[in-house]
Amino acid sequence: MAMFVAKTANAEVNGETVNSIISGMGAFKARAIEILSKNGIDGPKAGLWYSQQSWLDAFKDIATLLGPNTLYSIGLTIPENAKFPPEIDSIEKALGAIDVAFHMNHRINGKVLFDPQTGTIQEGIGHYTFERIGEKEGKMICPNSYPCDFDRGIINGTARKFKAVGDIVQVIHNDAAPCRKKGADSCEYIINW
Repeated sequence: MAMFVAKTANAEVNGETVNSIISGMGAFKARAIEILSKNGIDGPKAGLWYSQQSWLDAFKDIATLLGPNTLYSIGLTIPENAKFPPEIDSIEKALGAIDVAFHMNHRINGKVLFDPQTGTIQEGIGHYTFERIGEKEGKMICPNSYPCDFDRGIINGTARKFKAVGDIVQVIHNDAAPCRKKGADSCEYIINW
C-alpha cells in the first residue's frame, strides 16, 4: 500500500481525526489550517467527514514542508485525546485496540468501518496489527497509507498512556523490515516497556 495514497478512492475520515493535525502541530496551528485548506479541507468540524485522500495529501505536504518530526508529533498527540473503553487497562490491550479505533474513525460509502455491535471490521484502509513477542515486548505491523513517522507517534503515544508506573516505553522502527518510505506496503515497529 503506497504511502500518502488512499487504498479506496471513496474512503473518508472523520473531522475529529482530521483536527488531530491541528492540535498536533502545537504553535504551528495556523500552518496546519493553511495546509488542510490547500488540500480541500476547510475548517474541519467534529461530526463531519472528509476525503481520506485529501487528508493524506495534507500529510504529504507536512512531510515535505515540516519533516518527519512534525508527523511524529501529530501521531503522538492522537492518543492523548482519544477515549478508550474501561477494559483497556494495559499497554498490550491498548496497542491491540489501535486497529479498531482506526476503523471507527474511517468510512467508505457512508459506512463506518467498525461495527461495535458485531465487532466486525470492514476492509479498505489497511490495519495496525499488534503481536506480543516477549514479556514486555511487542511488534506492530502497519500496512496502511499513513506516513511511518505518524504511525510511530500513535504507537508511542498509546503505549505511554497505558504504561505501568516505572515502565519506560521505547518504540523503534524496524529498519530490517520492509518500509513504506522505501516503497513497501507496510512498516514494522518494535515496542518495549
